Amino acid sequence: MPELLKDRYYNFNSIHELAFRIKVIYPSFRDSDFISDIMDETWEALSLKGRMRHITINLGKYLPSEYEQALAVLDQVIASYPAHHNDLAFIYFPDFVEVYGQAECNWDLSMAALERYTQCSTAEFAVREFIIKHEERMMAQMSIWAKHSNEHVRRLASEGCRPALPWGQALARFKKDPTLVLAVLGQLKADPSLYVRKSVANNLNDISKTHPELVVQIASEWYGQNEYTDWIVKHGCRTLLKRGDKRVLAIFGVADARHITVSDFSMRAKSVSIGEEITFSFKVKAKKAAKVRLEYGIHYVKANGTRNLKIFKIAETSFAAKQEKTYIKKHSFADLSTRKHYPGMHSLTLIVNGTEQGKLNFEVAAADLFLKLNNLK
Repeated sequence: MPELLKDRYYNFNSIHELAFRIKVIYPSFRDSDFISDIMDETWEALSLKGRMRHITINLGKYLPSEYEQALAVLDQVIASYPAHHNDLAFIYFPDFVEVYGQAECNWDLSMAALERYTQCSTAEFAVREFIIKHEERMMAQMSIWAKHSNEHVRRLASEGCRPALPWGQALARFKKDPTLVLAVLGQLKADPSLYVRKSVANNLNDISKTHPELVVQIASEWYGQNEYTDWIVKHGCRTLLKRGDKRVLAIFGVADARHITVSDFSMRAKSVSIGEEITFSFKVKAKKAAKVRLEYGIHYVKANGTRNLKIFKIAETSFAAKQEKTYIKKHSFADLSTRKHYPGMHSLTLIVNGTEQGKLNFEVAAADLFLKLNNLK
């Protein structure tokens, strides 16, 4: 079984190292009590973010009670780690700002600290409580960060205001009206850093799920201006592309499917065991020169017996007139941390330029049952 993230980042050694580094800088620090209170009877059951917050609370308990003094200690602790060290484990530093730096009198201190700490970890979660409580003021700060020389700070400007950030507190107001978010993204749409561009694209993709019309409009306005912007638009429209949105497909020059023919769509087997893979093949021919986007969908059986469609991209390529290509594709049914497979009748759908071109049914069986079925043949 792979190591859990919470055990990789927050464990006996990492907590002891943190306590040691604090003790060197702040001699009156009660390191033994700090360690004992963190690794208490609740520790093992805590989630990744639960452990992070548990560390934060105990930092507040054992560091100087004066907020500015506590930040001064944390600054020196961070500086004691190797130069340019960036680690998700250090997320308790910006979390300390979220928990203890919300008072109005601490605003400037907290903004400066978040700017520093996101460069050694990420403050994308910590800024969200500030946004919820001080929306316009905080988004003005995000706009300032969008112009920062450091890519980690510029990424924070985008990632921190994503309406539906994974693991993060939802920003309900931005789900309803993303205007302030788009003002920040507009400043980052041609950012030279791929790290930043990925965040901008993910933010756009979030918005596309609640405001598809708006993202289609943005895509049409932004696309074709800059190679960096084009990448952002394409990646930010991935949900709309998977939905087969004809307006978005047209923006990227993908022709409709009327001049594309599909033949010999087949699977090598009608059943597969969990843990194994299926193999399918097909031919595609273009009547005239065209750009072709090929995808396939798996209608997965869920634990409750219902089915859920998941789309996977095969290729996006150009065809010459009367050109024909053969594709052979494999798809694994091995369980993952993000997907568990269940026995039942599944379907495989082939999609060309957003249009379904055929569907094949196949049985997914539990591994032991699959072996029994083969033995009966």
